Amino acid sequence: MKGWLFACLMLTGALFALTGLRQFFIEPLANPIPNLIWFLIQLLPLLIPLPGVLRLQVRSTFVLCMASTLYFVHGIYVISDPKLQLFGTFEIIFSLGLCAVSAILVRKLREAEANG
Repeated sequence: MKGWLFACLMLTGALFALTGLRQFFIEPLANPIPNLIWFLIQLLPLLIPLPGVLRLQVRSTFVLCMASTLYFVHGIYVISDPKLQLFGTFEIIFSLGLCAVSAILVRKLREAEANG
């Protein structure tokens, strides 16, 4: 189960990095403070369930799985811009990977709870 948790955290970190790269270097806002606030708002869906995922809680892992679909939708939106097509592609790949890995982790956690 630790391997699935590691993969989940790696994909979450990849989405953090991709969002930060895009927000601060590719498409920054004019002011640094609103830029930072907008960056944190974009990361909230991943940050809220993260403590529960680290404690291997089923509900938090499921919420992370559902939150990854937001990044998938955003990647679909971003891929239409030719300038950001590569970032959109990576966001789609990382979000689909996170959704799949966290769904597998939810299944493993539920099986572990059922077995006691």
